[in-house]
Amino acid sequence: MAVGVRSEDETSLRGVIERCAELKGELVEFAQSARFDRWLTPLLLESAGPERQLAEADAIRIIDNFILRYRLPDGSTVVDRFVAGRRGLTEADREMLLGWRDPVEGIFEIRRKDGDAVVLLNLIDDLEYRTYSNVGRAAFRAVSKGGFLHTSLVPVHPVDGAWLISGMMSHYPKSSSTEIAQVALQLATSHPELVFHNPAKIEQGWESMREDRAAFIEFCGSDELVLPPAEAEDRLNAYYRHRQEAAAAEHPDRARGRRLPGRDFPAFELPQGLAESDTVGVIYDEVDGLNFYPDYGMLRDLFADPALAGRRQHQDLLRVYLREESIAPLPIRRLAAAHPTTVDTVFRKLLRKPGFTWGEHGEELLRRRKPRYYENEPRPGVSVIGKRLSELAAGTGRQRFTRARSMRHVAGLAVPASAGHRPVATTDPRAPRSGRTSERTARSAGWPDVR
Repeated sequence: MAVGVRSEDETSLRGVIERCAELKGELVEFAQSARFDRWLTPLLLESAGPERQLAEADAIRIIDNFILRYRLPDGSTVVDRFVAGRRGLTEADREMLLGWRDPVEGIFEIRRKDGDAVVLLNLIDDLEYRTYSNVGRAAFRAVSKGGFLHTSLVPVHPVDGAWLISGMMSHYPKSSSTEIAQVALQLATSHPELVFHNPAKIEQGWESMREDRAAFIEFCGSDELVLPPAEAEDRLNAYYRHRQEAAAAEHPDRARGRRLPGRDFPAFELPQGLAESDTVGVIYDEVDGLNFYPDYGMLRDLFADPALAGRRQHQDLLRVYLREESIAPLPIRRLAAAHPTTVDTVFRKLLRKPGFTWGEHGEELLRRRKPRYYENEPRPGVSVIGKRLSELAAGTGRQRFTRARSMRHVAGLAVPASAGHRPVATTDPRAPRSGRTSERTARSAGWPDVR
């Protein structure tokens, strides 16, 4: 539930919000200076595509994300450099600005208006936010209860429970609820970190993943499979259909009217890179979740027969597994544990280090090659959506989007954006990546949880 702000604090809050607007304007000017061109310009050009056309709304979102989240080569953000280099900032200013580095992006349902604020329910993390604009209640004049906003929020320090619109604010009417829910589901599955902003969702995700992993092992006979791509797709589709049918049988009232995927409606499809492999490794790990690995059969053969380490094809494959940060340490750890008598020989030949032993040097090697994996706290491979999003996603009928009314809040001002703004497109959630790809991918593609 959103935290209320006492009426006696409203005057003080308005002053804080005015200061937010001043700081944001200075921050935007700083980010668009020549010192950041080498990083910001490629992001804008990539989004513009070959036609070199970029909608104003998209440009604002990119700039706002660049300011608050983009990691520069030294690991800092634009906000960090602004705070470090700007003279005259008070301690309160610094606390305010540094708090913006963790914005809350989401699709929000408007619960009610309350003075200068609107109370929003984030359909992705299932939390309420008491939200303000730097231009006051006028920014929310066109929105109404039951409608939806797609935007990002930043905290208003030091006021507890107060949030401020940052970047674009796109408004959609209540009649768009069904398709809004589908977009929210896609965001939740493709960007699970947005769900895990709610600590309760982390534990729910771990619990759900444990249950699903146990069911996977029971159905497939193991938590690790090595199959040709077509067979891997068939096995995963059979598994998820089995899970959905079991859930539907347990709760027939919740499943009524929902279509279960069949042969003509696959729930899971491998992308081209994995589909063209000779084999695909499917590993459902208790920590790393469900992952897919190209040519895993060849890699397994290498560890089983270290004489293959002299072949360039096998060496190159192991190098890829070590080099690519998108591939977690999991498959190498698995194979090392399964082949303790040969793992040292494999890496001695690959690294040309006769003294290498996996027990002494293996973990150090993985930490050096895959630092991002170790820097990040493990998160569950299942995103658990909230009750309200489940209700909206289960709605019947298909409704067309009404054009979004967008407002920009980047430079401390809110003005109408381009009349031609269109809702942000989302990518196909059925396209898993090699390495860190989880069960949420398959579940999102037409598999609403009926439990």
